[in-house]
Amino acid sequence: MAQSVKGMRDLFGPVMGDFQHIEDTARRVFAQHGYGEIRTPILEYTEVFKRSVGDSSDIVNKEMYEFKDRGDRSVVMRPENTAAVVRAMIEHKLLQTSDPQLLYYIGPMFRYERMQAGRYRQFWQIGAEVFGSATPECEAENLVMLFDFLQGLGLKQLKLTLNSVGTPESRPAFYAAFRAFFDAREAQFCGDCHRRVAENPMRVLDCKNEGCQTALQGHPLITDFLDDASRAHHERLKVLLTNLGLPFEENPRLVRGLDYYTRTAFEVLSSDLGAQSALLGGGRYDGLVKHLGGPDTPAFGWAIGLDRLAMILAAVRGEQSVPRPALLIPMGEKAAAEALRLARGWWAQGAAVQVETRGANLKKALQTANRQGFTRALILGDGELEQGVVAAKDLAAGTQESWAFAEVPARLKD
Repeated sequence: MAQSVKGMRDLFGPVMGDFQHIEDTARRVFAQHGYGEIRTPILEYTEVFKRSVGDSSDIVNKEMYEFKDRGDRSVVMRPENTAAVVRAMIEHKLLQTSDPQLLYYIGPMFRYERMQAGRYRQFWQIGAEVFGSATPECEAENLVMLFDFLQGLGLKQLKLTLNSVGTPESRPAFYAAFRAFFDAREAQFCGDCHRRVAENPMRVLDCKNEGCQTALQGHPLITDFLDDASRAHHERLKVLLTNLGLPFEENPRLVRGLDYYTRTAFEVLSSDLGAQSALLGGGRYDGLVKHLGGPDTPAFGWAIGLDRLAMILAAVRGEQSVPRPALLIPMGEKAAAEALRLARGWWAQGAAVQVETRGANLKKALQTANRQGFTRALILGDGELEQGVVAAKDLAAGTQESWAFAEVPARLKD
């Protein structure tokens, strides 16, 4: 059956061009900030994600592509990449030094979930992680890099929302106050929230059910229960962001629902398409490395969905024309053989040239060139071979001139 698996898609044409533009921009900006790329396997042991994301999460309970391999070991197609990156850092002993590790990744993830616009079961993420620094300055630098990346793509209507979730040691008092608040209104909350409040009350704050969000009005704020160090950390980050000119606002319902997340939680919102919506989220997860068996290492990071980002960019920028190389059209067998030899020399000099290899006549070849968006055709016939030139045709203007073979690479670059 010639059809892709539901929730998976092929990337080509303008969409592929948008993906490449986003990836090229990410690599350029991240390298400027000193981040190096890491690539982890698509298959990981299931335990990596059960220990990191948590048995009670929807990702583990409902969405993972989990199966037994031929060795009867439980493996998954990675549903996210932070846990996989941490696993790699521990396995290769990259956290045995006090030096900070600055990493980014680009790659496919897999979740069996309901498909929506810009959301697929194989989806792509770009993420950045910092290991070994616990300071607000580390977070501010990372967020500047994130904004440089997004603004470099052409997004302008961006806003940062912040919260602090404190530390595991400071949360019991908040949990007690929140459960008392919840118990007084429990009939207004959904069944999932009744499960969440017992396991981790912070997850109730993140419920997308409108009725639950209404019932949360007046809930205890986690920022009222912060320890002194977490409060000072949060205030320092806000000062740094203000000095850097990054717009932000505080959101007391913005949380990360796992115990190894600490202090800073954030989302970036965009209104480039009109209605404001979340582009990505991230935060500090100082407990994750130790939780997965590594040394006690502070960490901070985020991830953004590449599929949805490409969809937004396509709407904001409009359809982008993909630059095409010049089309070299040989006329006859002698010219065809010589065209490949000439093209090889031009390629070595960095020229962008595609050779017409079908043996098509000139009219058909030029029709193909116009249909596929070429702007320049290089015509090579017996007469041109004798003179050592190509007939260079500007397909948009309809003009034509002769270029010596040796001039072609420089002319095409111009």
